[in-house]
Amino acid sequence: MSVYEKIGGDGAVEAAVDIFYRKVLMDDRISDFFDTVDMDRQRAKQKAFLTMAFGGPNNYTGKDMREGHKHLNLTEEHFNAVAENLIATLQELSVPQEYIDEIVGICLSVKDDVLNK
Repeated sequence: MSVYEKIGGDGAVEAAVDIFYRKVLMDDRISDFFDTVDMDRQRAKQKAFLTMAFGGPNNYTGKDMREGHKHLNLTEEHFNAVAENLIATLQELSVPQEYIDEIVGICLSVKDDVLNK
């Protein structure tokens, strides 16, 4: 069973994306990156990406992680802030720790691409 199925499928990913971006937009370490971003479009892209990354239906048509983030000059601190907000979101949604650990593993698998290393 995929992580997507384990956490509750489409509805769970939708809820997670909404809560996640509320947290991100309040986080001074990373909120500036979203000042000029169409957040409805961003939420839709993030939902499609997470659905695919977690093993659900692949409807993601965005750029790959390296291409999508290369112009941002992201640092380890930025990556960690995003990861912390994602973990806090999953905890808020009462996702079991073993599933959170799987999701963190997925995030870490794209870390070098996101940071352009």
